[in-house]
Amino acid sequence: MSQRDYYEVLEVSKNANEAELKKAYRQKALKFHPDKNPGDKQAEDKFKEASEAYEVLKDPEKRQIYDQFGHDGLKGRGFNGFSGFDDIFSQFGDIFGDFFGGGGGQRQRTGADLRMDIRIGFNEAAFGAQKEVEVGKHDTCGTCKGSGSKSGHSPKACRTCRGTGQVVRSQGFFSVQSHCPDCRGAGQVITHPCKECHGDGRVRNNKNLSINIPAGVNDGARLRLKGEGEPGPQGLPPGDLYVIIHVTQHEFFHREEEDIHCKMTLTFAQAALGTDIEVSLLEENQTKVISIPAGIQNNETFRIPGAGIPRLRGGGRGNQIIHFTIETPKNLNKRQKELYKELAEIDGHSFTDTLKGFFQKLKL
Repeated sequence: MSQRDYYEVLEVSKNANEAELKKAYRQKALKFHPDKNPGDKQAEDKFKEASEAYEVLKDPEKRQIYDQFGHDGLKGRGFNGFSGFDDIFSQFGDIFGDFFGGGGGQRQRTGADLRMDIRIGFNEAAFGAQKEVEVGKHDTCGTCKGSGSKSGHSPKACRTCRGTGQVVRSQGFFSVQSHCPDCRGAGQVITHPCKECHGDGRVRNNKNLSINIPAGVNDGARLRLKGEGEPGPQGLPPGDLYVIIHVTQHEFFHREEEDIHCKMTLTFAQAALGTDIEVSLLEENQTKVISIPAGIQNNETFRIPGAGIPRLRGGGRGNQIIHFTIETPKNLNKRQKELYKELAEIDGHSFTDTLKGFFQKLKL
């Protein structure tokens, strides 16, 4: 039976790059994988065919030979396809690991990951902070040093998996590797357990940690503390601790990315004539005097460059943006009414019209 063209098998062009080849092969492998098509000989053949095609085309040297001499050129150089499914899995463990949970190679077991939620202030998130927390978790048993065995004894290699921590079971056309059910993947069993930890190698304990909150962190951010999770049983490495950051709202500022926004009120006279005002900054007890130009309108903004949140990965700070609201005069006294009437006459409008026009501008 003649072999099909490898490009035809993967349904790619002869100019396909490495990423296109890998994508095409993944699609074929998912479609015809024996685990999804039990007992289907045709699917098995197509799976092998696609794997063979990808093995050749992903290798620049083999691909060049194939493009020049076809299948015969490869046979003359010792390539005869795959010997079986184990060979396919060993070749493409990285691809099968993406959707079959591991395929090529053993993953090291660790203890469980932990999660902790902490609340910090707005300024602590902006400028960073050091937080002391207490984590309730297991710790390595001091009596047996994590071995799980009492003094004078040692763990024994598991008979089921022969100390590997893994067992292999045949399922149809291929073999599936999983953690040993008897030793839970540790590769060893405790015959004489430690009285303190009852063979687990761990005891419950609280640990104080100092967490460095980086400047610029935002609400909902997640910090990973490697190795601060639960220790693994019988001496296996610990998992990680994930700290979820919750930021308290500020009474004056609100944050949008690295910019901070705030609102301030101006009187009608300040807006019309211009003025210098003092503005609170994000830093504790710090202010800045800014000059408001004459004729500023309602809802206009003023920007203070570099007075916002520090960028998490460096590169300076955001801006502070001030939103101005012009205060509408209420309950005018006699003298104020006289002055506004005089102003209206100068403008050539009645006092009522002047105020009406002013209020309409405020609504824009």
